[in-house]
Amino acid sequence: MSFPRRRFLHLAACAAAAPIVSRGAMAQSYPVRPVHLIHGFAAGGSGDIAARLIAQLLSDRLGQQFVVENRTGAGGNLAVEAVTRAPPDGYTLLQLNVANAINTALYEKLSFNLLNDIVPVASFMRVPNVMEVTPSLPVKSVPEFIAYAKANPGKISFASSGVGSSIHMSGELFRAMAKIDMLHVPYRGISAGGLSDLMTGVVHVAFDNLPSSIELIRAGKLRALAVTTAARSQLLPDVPTVGDFLPGYEASAWYGVGAPRGTPDEIVERLNRELNVALANPATQAHIAELGGTPLPGSPAEFGTFIAKEVEKWGKVVELSGVKIKAE
Repeated sequence: MSFPRRRFLHLAACAAAAPIVSRGAMAQSYPVRPVHLIHGFAAGGSGDIAARLIAQLLSDRLGQQFVVENRTGAGGNLAVEAVTRAPPDGYTLLQLNVANAINTALYEKLSFNLLNDIVPVASFMRVPNVMEVTPSLPVKSVPEFIAYAKANPGKISFASSGVGSSIHMSGELFRAMAKIDMLHVPYRGISAGGLSDLMTGVVHVAFDNLPSSIELIRAGKLRALAVTTAARSQLLPDVPTVGDFLPGYEASAWYGVGAPRGTPDEIVERLNRELNVALANPATQAHIAELGGTPLPGSPAEFGTFIAKEVEKWGKVVELSGVKIKAE
């Protein structure tokens, strides 16, 4: 059986166009079933709150349920690993955060390459950490704290939520830039013991995520010396930034969305577009402000550049700290 040449060329052209049409149609109809947003830490923390806000906004925008799944373990690495192994169809997404950038250098060996195996979809929000001290410490500013630490070498301790956490690395960055000696005291979650020890003076300072500490600061149980972002926080407008005293210092918790490598560009672009529309909504902006954060709109490419810079920055801090963890 033979085909006329014109008929053959027509069929060949249709076959070549079919993948393009199907990808476009898939993006238009996406999602047709629930989408899982994997978060690498336990429920209740600031990252979990951000993940659930992202899920709710995308559910509202796309008319399909986005479900947050807490996949804890190995400092968030198990969540990344699960997403890299998922089908790249847009139905398994990753909540990206600063811990992922830190872990790239912190862990001696990982089963994935963050920058190669995860596609940046959309940045979402940035939340400052706050440099806070026990009220019994006789300092009321960052310069006074640095002077006190230099006058008492080896006697100042700082609390964190664990080795390699953003709270830990914020302290390590401060220690390096201020050229002071501080003892790191890691807790299994800073809210579970760390903050109570800080209030009673067992430890002296912490660089906690602002949402976790704001009420203790307002109640006078902790003293805020500075926020760690480049700009002041709307929740603490009278508190300066660390960078006001140590130029170039910046540390923050940030959150966004990633997807497995190979996820269709059309789906990535649609998710990015819908999340950016949500971020432009005054109600969303007000909600983020209540959490002490600022919106981070932008394109997938801009988010990718941001992540690469964070990996480079925190890699240097990890190297200075001398901390390394063997992957489990």
